Parts: sequence; C-alpha cells; structure tokens
Amino acid sequence: MAETGKPLLIKRYASRRLYNTETSDYVTLEDIASFIRTGRDVQIVDLKSGDDLTRQYLLQIIAEHESRGENMLPVDVLTDLVRSYTTQAASVVPQFLAASFEMLREGQSKMMDNMTKVNPMAKLPGFDAMRAQQEAFFKAMTGGMMPGAGSDDPGTEAPPQGDDLEAIRKQLSELQARLSRLDK
Repeated sequence: MAETGKPLLIKRYASRRLYNTETSDYVTLEDIASFIRTGRDVQIVDLKSGDDLTRQYLLQIIAEHESRGENMLPVDVLTDLVRSYTTQAASVVPQFLAASFEMLREGQSKMMDNMTKVNPMAKLPGFDAMRAQQEAFFKAMTGGMMPGAGSDDPGTEAPPQGDDLEAIRKQLSELQARLSRLDK
C-alpha cells in the first residue's frame, strides 16, 4: 500500500462494487476489514454523489462479524446503544466510547512496555519470542486494536498524561453515572 499517512480511498460504483484506488482493483468488505486491522484508515465514498459511506460500511463489517458468532458486543451494550439514540445521552455517548477505547489502548501499551522495561525476565533467553507471542495474543484478543493502530495524523493530540488523565477518568465516571440515571 502506498501512503499510509492518509486514508485509503475506496470508491463505490453504482453496481455497489468497491474499488481500491491505490491498487486499482476491486475489494470486498473482508479486504477493508483487513486494511483496518493492520492499522490503515479507510475512507469509502460513493463515486457518483461523492457521499462519504465509511460509517455505513464499518457498521456493516461489525454486523457481519457479530452475525458469524464473533460476539464482541454484549447484548446489554447493544441495547444501551439503541436506547442512547432516543435519549439525551446521545450527545455524550460518542465521547464516552472514544475515551473508553483510548483508555483500553493506553492500558495495553503500558502493559506491553512493562513486560520489556520493568520485567527482570527480559534478560532471559527466549524472552523476546515469548513477548512476541504475548503481543500476538493481545492483538488477537482485541481484534488488532493495539497501540499505534489508530490515526497517524500529526494533527491529533498526544494522549493526556498525569493530572489530565486523572481529570478525564473523573469525567468518564461522571458520564457513566449520568448515563445510568438516564436509563432509569
């Protein structure tokens, strides 16, 4: 793949076929899911209207995985998401989800760093192979959502540190409490 700094442009033709503009060939939803799992951002646009269809296709990829029994989203979470579309919570849910996934990525990153920096076992023979296995395991368990798989956009802010992180955690707790009260 060419430039990984900008999203891979996929064009949808009137026939609903998806065309990879970098490799000049047609792709499937599973191909698009593979690009995303490797850390590549994707943008899908309708060739005729120019409409951005990325969200629609990402939701379709998730739905297909869920329908094949690859259940990552518990029913109660899906139910709460459906409810949030009809409540005042709709305005806070996107930020809440983004913050939650950022915390997950940060936790994974710290855990992997601790395995190599702090761990005295790092000096043992074969440790690098074991660490690589652990990374592969975590990547498989989280669907490839490892650190660095996010946006490479230089305009994005660095993750918050220290006091900022604690303030975000506090806000997240407050948002969770508000969401709980709205459901009742």
